[in-house]
Amino acid sequence: MADRGASALSLPDDWPDHPDSILALNQMGCFDWHLDTGLMQLDARAHEIFDVLPDEYDDHPESLAMRVPPGEAGRLDSAVSQALKDGSENYGAYFRVRRRDGSLRWTHTQGYIRRDETGLPRRILGVIRDATEELRDHEAHRQQAAQEDARRRQTNVVQLATAALAHARTVQEVMDAIKDTHGLTHLGATSLVLGLIEAGRIRLIAEGPEGSYVEGTRITRIDEPYPMSECVRTLSPCYIESPEEFAERFPVLWPHITDLNITSAAYLPLIVQARPIGAMGLLYSDRHGFSPEDRNILVALGSSIAQSLQRAMFYEQEMDLAQGLQQAMLPRTIPSVRGADVAVRYRAASIGGTFGRDIGGDWYDLIPLPGGRVGAVIGDVQGHDTHAAAVMGQLRIVLRAYAAEGHPPATVMARASGFLHELDTDRSATCLYAEADLSTGVLQMVRAGHIDPLVRRGDDGSCRRVCVPGGLPLGLSAEFDQLDYPVGTMELDPGDTLLLCTDGLVEQPGADLDDGMEALAALVGTGPEDVRELADLLIEVAEERSGDDDVALLVLRRRILDSPRAGGRLQQHVAPGDPEALSEARRMIRAGVTTWGAEDEADEIELVADELITNALMHTEGAAVVTLRVLTGTERRLRVEVEDSSSALPRRREAGDSGVSGRGLLLVEMLSDVWGVEARGGGKCVWCEFPVEHDDDDPD
Repeated sequence: MADRGASALSLPDDWPDHPDSILALNQMGCFDWHLDTGLMQLDARAHEIFDVLPDEYDDHPESLAMRVPPGEAGRLDSAVSQALKDGSENYGAYFRVRRRDGSLRWTHTQGYIRRDETGLPRRILGVIRDATEELRDHEAHRQQAAQEDARRRQTNVVQLATAALAHARTVQEVMDAIKDTHGLTHLGATSLVLGLIEAGRIRLIAEGPEGSYVEGTRITRIDEPYPMSECVRTLSPCYIESPEEFAERFPVLWPHITDLNITSAAYLPLIVQARPIGAMGLLYSDRHGFSPEDRNILVALGSSIAQSLQRAMFYEQEMDLAQGLQQAMLPRTIPSVRGADVAVRYRAASIGGTFGRDIGGDWYDLIPLPGGRVGAVIGDVQGHDTHAAAVMGQLRIVLRAYAAEGHPPATVMARASGFLHELDTDRSATCLYAEADLSTGVLQMVRAGHIDPLVRRGDDGSCRRVCVPGGLPLGLSAEFDQLDYPVGTMELDPGDTLLLCTDGLVEQPGADLDDGMEALAALVGTGPEDVRELADLLIEVAEERSGDDDVALLVLRRRILDSPRAGGRLQQHVAPGDPEALSEARRMIRAGVTTWGAEDEADEIELVADELITNALMHTEGAAVVTLRVLTGTERRLRVEVEDSSSALPRRREAGDSGVSGRGLLLVEMLSDVWGVEARGGGKCVWCEFPVEHDDDDPD
């Protein structure tokens, strides 16, 4: 049969001459399948590939059933049938042959379909070859490609983790970057635990996903039989490659995590500068064992996480120090002020939007002053560092001292500028100082390069920007010898709200300052009346905007009911050289004192008023305006005001033993309860107050 099969196999005329040598060189056998008779002739090489002896094959394909498993035969028949039906000229297929020893061998066949003039298939000529080595090489290449792809994915894990950690500035942000769902997916882990070393113990700071925390492991000792403790003790990774190994090495922990279906785990020490700062555990449910490449990748990942955590801890320590210094420089408490509701807020800058907090030189202050007055300060020292905070603290204390000494606002600002210049620092500061008399509502403001304040009216809720004439920032005005700060005066009615803030609440990148002031005025106008709620609202807006500058603000609302009010007023104009007007002023004061129930103090009040009027007429070139008013509220007071057109401030002079001049201000200070000086337009007002016994039966 072998001779018949070999000699009967004939190839078509269009095949190359002497193809046997070509087929032999490629270790291929050939076959000739006559479809009309169903006979298929094989050459000797084809017999070898199918591993059949010549007397075992009778040219019928069914004789090969012993060598071709049913599943392989069905797949091969399907490929041939499909080629015959769709008019193809050839087909190819891989299939397995079962050898005599029972092993399977991969083979490949390629058939060429011969059709008649009508297109009907008549004959199939083809070749068959052993494909074992070919597929083995293909499988090796496939496995190598898979390994390279896995290696690329693992390298990508480190790159993605490093990129995510690069934006983390706090320990919480590092934890969030590691333990979120996407982070676990990139790491390929089912569960993650992360702990930091604190006082010789490991404190768990992150676990993911939820529910993977093991009760009793929140804080563990380094000498306890836990995998994180072991890798911290040995400074080496701890790889667990099977559930059996996990149960054997850590019997205390294993029973608590069996529900997680853990198949392997890797615990990595977090080491910085040869010192462990913590440990991280990655638990897998679909991995068995770790290749050398896997271990290298995990070590690199642990190193990246350790560096990020160390950087975050240093950052938080620096921020705690900086913010502690900032808070120490700001007033610890704001005093309550009779006649006003006050709220203050401070928000540290958010540098770069997501890079955390920084320290700056913004500050606020509220200074109680004699006579029911109060000083409100807002300021901003140049820079965002501890130096700025230190300068701010010194400047705040000095400005408070100057104001408490009783100096008028312009003098307070000028002296503060001189002090900052004498510090020999490269920093300047903007500042706004407002001095409010809550009994009369008179508000005097001095501005040193700072943004204008806002005032919201209590009657209609409208809010507007108050344009205050200004001078150079503190420090610069002293350097350029421009210490004359103009004073702006307005009246704050009961129910009105004054808002002082730094530019961090107004300025936005790419936006005009005037537009920012308009937007802030609109927000304040529609905001709550309560000063605390309004301050909270403004800070919330600043938080949402996440600006790169500090925000300090002070909100002061003059009370409607509690603030003292003018219960009555008498006024007299006294011209120079007019004795009759001077007499009328004295009679007015005597009548007012009597009417308002201050007869017991009448002599003192008349003497002090006469002294103030005389000084105004003697030391100025214009007339004097004398005002006597009673202030009612929680305490009844009589107020004498003498206003003139001179901006020169009164100053106390030493009187000789026999001298008469020089004792005027000494008398004013000794006889009155409080006294002071206020700038009024181009001139000034010297005032003093006397307490008056309150009589409910007397009308105002």
